[in-house]
Amino acid sequence: MQPRHMLLGVLITATWGFSFVVIRWGLESFPPLLLAALRFAAAAIAIVVLPKPALPWRWLVFVGMIWFTGQFGFLFVGMRIGMPAGLASVLFQSQAILTVLLAAGFLGERISSRHLAGMAVAVAGLATIGATVTDAAHDITYAGLACIAAGATCWAFGNILVRRSGQVDMLAFVTWLSLIPPLPLAALSVLYDGQSAVWTSLAHPHLAGLAAVLFLGFVATTGGFGGWGHLIKLYGAAAVSPFALLVPVFGASFAWFFLGETFNATRLTGMALILAGIGIVLWASRRQPAIVPQETAT
Repeated sequence: MQPRHMLLGVLITATWGFSFVVIRWGLESFPPLLLAALRFAAAAIAIVVLPKPALPWRWLVFVGMIWFTGQFGFLFVGMRIGMPAGLASVLFQSQAILTVLLAAGFLGERISSRHLAGMAVAVAGLATIGATVTDAAHDITYAGLACIAAGATCWAFGNILVRRSGQVDMLAFVTWLSLIPPLPLAALSVLYDGQSAVWTSLAHPHLAGLAAVLFLGFVATTGGFGGWGHLIKLYGAAAVSPFALLVPVFGASFAWFFLGETFNATRLTGMALILAGIGIVLWASRRQPAIVPQETAT
C-alpha cells in the first residue's frame, strides 16, 4: 500500500474514533435518537450529486433500517444512558466477532480455530469490562451495555446485507441509505424522549450541537465512507479492514484528551483483550476468502 493511502486509512480511522467524542458533545444538545436522525439527514444531502445504486427500494429500506437505523439508534441511546465515549468505541468493534458468526450461519463461511481463539479472547475482554458495571464511578449501566451490544449486532447483520447487495459504489450506497433513518428515528425520538424535548432542542439548537451534526453527517459518514470505499477498491477489504483496529485506539485516546475519561486497570485489561481478540479474528479472515467488507461506521 502506498504511503499516501496508508495515511488516508489512518486519517479515516482517526476521524471515526473522534466521532465518539463528537457524539458525546452532540448528546448535550439533542436527544439521542434525534441526533442520529439529524446525522443521516445531513449525510443524505449528497444524493443530489450521487446516482441511486441499481437496487430496489425495498432492499435499500431493509438495509437502511438495520445497518443505520438500528446500529446508530442503539449506539446513541447507549451512550446517553450509560456508556463512556472511549469505552463505546472499543466495545462497538465487537461487530467484527458477530459478523464472523453471522457469516457462518447465513453465508456458509467457515469458522476456523483461529477465529474461535480470537472470539474467546474478545469475550474474555467483554466479561472483564462487564464486571466493572458496579464500580463506584457508575458511568456504565447494564442498559447501556445492552444497547451497545444491540447496536453492534445490527452493524454485523448490516455487514451481511452489504455483502448480499453485490458490487455497488459504497459512497453512493451509503448516501442513499442515509435517506432511510431520519423519519423512523425522529418518530422514535418523539416517543422515547417526548415531543416537548424534541421541539425544544430543534427550536433552540446549540452551536456545538449543530457542529456535531455537520461533522457526523458530512465528515464521518460521507467523507469517511467515500475514502474507505476508495481504499477497498484499490487494495481489497482484507488489506484495508485491519485499519479498523485503530478506531478504538483513537476513540479512547480522544475521549481521554477531550473528555477527561480515564480507565482503571480492569477496564484497560478488558479493552486490550477485546482488541487482541478482534485482531486475531481479522488475521484469521485474511487467510481465507473475505467474509464481508468491514466498513466501520460511527
